[in-house]
Order: sequence, then C-alpha cells, then structure tokens
Amino acid sequence: MPPTKEIACTDEDCFLDMFENHYTYDVPEDHGVSDLSCPVCGGTECLEEIEV
Repeated sequence: MPPTKEIACTDEDCFLDMFENHYTYDVPEDHGVSDLSCPVCGGTECLEEIEV
C-alpha cells in the first residue's frame, strides 16, 4: 500500500490545522515534509509530520 502522511500546519495565522498527503508507489525515498508547502498559507517551515 502506498504511504500516507498526515501533516500539520503550525502557522498561527493559518486556519488549516492538518492535511493528508497520499503518495503513489514510486515516491522517492528522500521525499519528505520539507519538500511540501501548506495548501492554504503556502508556508514551508511551518509544516510538521504527525506521527500516528
């Protein structure tokens, strides 16, 4: 099953609390949260992976 990551936006001015990112089987091994940006505020430094 392809990986799914839950990611939180910690920017105080952003109204998005978390989102899920669903990957395909061919996601690169070195891909991480630092490669993403918040879909609402566009921030990159404010994202943290939620460990379930």
